[in-house]
Amino acid sequence: MTISLITGITGQDGSYLAEALLERGHIVHGVVRRTSSLDRSRLAHLYANLDIYDKQLFLHYADLNDTTAIRRILAKVVPAQLFHLAGQSHVGVSFEIPEVTCDLNGMATLRILEMLREMPHPPRFLHASSSEIFGDASERPQTETTPLNPTTPYGCSKAFATQLVRTYRRHHNLFACNSISYNHESPKRGENFVTRKICRAAASIKLGLQKRLCLGNLDARRDWSDARDIVRGYMAVIDHHTADDFILSSGQMHSIRELATIAFCSMGLKWEDYVDVDEKFFRPSDPAELCGNCEKARHVLGWKSTRSFSELIEEMTCAEYDWLRMGQR
Repeated sequence: MTISLITGITGQDGSYLAEALLERGHIVHGVVRRTSSLDRSRLAHLYANLDIYDKQLFLHYADLNDTTAIRRILAKVVPAQLFHLAGQSHVGVSFEIPEVTCDLNGMATLRILEMLREMPHPPRFLHASSSEIFGDASERPQTETTPLNPTTPYGCSKAFATQLVRTYRRHHNLFACNSISYNHESPKRGENFVTRKICRAAASIKLGLQKRLCLGNLDARRDWSDARDIVRGYMAVIDHHTADDFILSSGQMHSIRELATIAFCSMGLKWEDYVDVDEKFFRPSDPAELCGNCEKARHVLGWKSTRSFSELIEEMTCAEYDWLRMGQR
């Protein structure tokens, strides 16, 4: 059986990836922050399954800045694949905690790469990079060769990590890949992300639990995909016979205004009746319109985004409605 190790296993992508790998018959190990609570975790249905937990799925506690703990896990697990998904993932928050963001996203990746370089048989390594590395991009859509020009602390930290992966692949012959993923969402999205915030508000207003919603720049546009499609891409990238970098994206742009329209319409509401714009939610430095060209992934890996933006947002909003309604009972 293939042994896979996932950092950030309790996150949106990590939980979907764990499910997908388990379905493939992999033995899955996950790194969990010591401060993480397993209550109501995205993995609850897995570790509650006695046929899976501690038999096919194993969790290990460690922080990304704890070199000794990470090295110990690698020596104990000896994975064939390492998916590095963990880090500080909120772009807006990175302006408030830039040092932590750069340590968790950049230096943590460097520490792991150094550990892999010392191993006699290092695992295949995938780093979950981000479209934010392009920032004020010189071209649209962006490709794997578009110059890096980040405009946020988060983008800078991911650009550093992305270049490290390329350097260690080139100079130390590691099987190290970057999945340059654009925005991706699902019902498992964290509550501090604007997509989840809007979908939850639409459902909450429909149920009479909330009256208004405050948003920032309604004209901000992003390239959004379904997180489950992106996870399929992670597996395709790490399974490819050659280590390389791939953009995973939908190739289509949508605005916050469009997102709100779909979410509120799915609840039979008009967003204009409930949404207020507040400048405090505007980012200090917003990147240019980032739209990914995923032709390389399409042709080389046979990967593509499968779900439409409207289907995704409707699913997320309906999931919020069902959860909130059950919470009322």
